[in-house]
Amino acid sequence: MAARGKQFTAALAQVDRAKFYQPAEAVDMVKGAAFAKFDETVEIAVRLGVDPRHADQVVRGTVVLPHGTGKSVRVLVIAQGDKVREAEAAGADFVGTEYVQKIKDGWLDCDVIVATPDVMAQLGQLGRVLGPRGLMPNPKAGTVTMDVTKAVQEIKAGKIEFRVDKTGNVHAPVGKVSFGAPQLVENITAFMDTIVRAKPAAAKGTYIKSATVSSTMGPGVRLDLAEYR
Repeated sequence: MAARGKQFTAALAQVDRAKFYQPAEAVDMVKGAAFAKFDETVEIAVRLGVDPRHADQVVRGTVVLPHGTGKSVRVLVIAQGDKVREAEAAGADFVGTEYVQKIKDGWLDCDVIVATPDVMAQLGQLGRVLGPRGLMPNPKAGTVTMDVTKAVQEIKAGKIEFRVDKTGNVHAPVGKVSFGAPQLVENITAFMDTIVRAKPAAAKGTYIKSATVSSTMGPGVRLDLAEYR
């Protein structure tokens, strides 16, 4: 633990805590400060000027990151009939309505669940299991759909879902430390542009209060928000 503390302190010393960095500079700082022995995830945290207790100020949505997250995503499609073959052809890892019972029995080896509208009644009883884990299919996230081909392909290509938490923050992965700097910058830009477009009409005052980029173990680097205001 002491070694990790020293490494973090050394990484922190590279970052000017009072400075706001352009995305390209921020990415260079994050990559340079990453010290873990594994390929760390690069994450973004955005603080929003919204009150999520009000339904009309909840910020949520999806974005397809141009270069994906660097993580292979296991997709389960719960569907029947022709949609089973369609999902398999699109590259889904697991397909079929039998997974409803498997989930009841404790199976949860997937990262995203897509379902067709006609099977959602079967999934209703799994709300207590899937809801807290963020796995419940949702029409707004594009995971309740008859177009399972598009849904699976987008998720595999790097589509992520985001939602503001109780404290007004949105967190999302935007790649890996091993990514090239331009790839990370493009992913961050795509994410920030989507957050800007998702601004609720009811939000008053400054919408984007701060944005910080960091690696899993590294210190946060604050983004210059001039172009997002």
